[in-house]
Amino acid sequence: MPTLAAGNKAARGARGFTLLELLVVIALIAIATAGASLALRDSADSALDRDAQRLAALLETARAQARASELTVVWRTQPAGFVFEGLPLPGLPRQWLATTTFANAAPVLLGPEPLIPPQSIALSSSTRPDRRLWVVTDGLRPFTVQNKPNMEPR
Repeated sequence: MPTLAAGNKAARGARGFTLLELLVVIALIAIATAGASLALRDSADSALDRDAQRLAALLETARAQARASELTVVWRTQPAGFVFEGLPLPGLPRQWLATTTFANAAPVLLGPEPLIPPQSIALSSSTRPDRRLWVVTDGLRPFTVQNKPNMEPR
């Protein structure tokens, strides 16, 4: 028979979690899951930013190869990407990282002269046609990514 003596386990009451404690833990798990899913989600804006930065780096690489090898290199858009004409094989990559990225630009002459005419390439995404980025150079400085089409640095 249970007694109320000190040290008696039956006198302490039932063990477990209260409803409030369980609700707090579930709310914390839900907030952490939402934060992780937002952090891992790839938006169209970040895909366009990555493609623009990558294109600027590829244009600078092609420009350096054209100057070093005294080759005339021309960058052109294609339906599924772009091409660097004049570089020896295997050449540089020819596709966008995101399949939604596309460019509106005339062909860009990259060499062999150290100074090239000012160039501007407009990049857009088919999922966000209202947002554009420009990869630009004034002909002397490296290609940079800007939010506006003019050749002034940010």
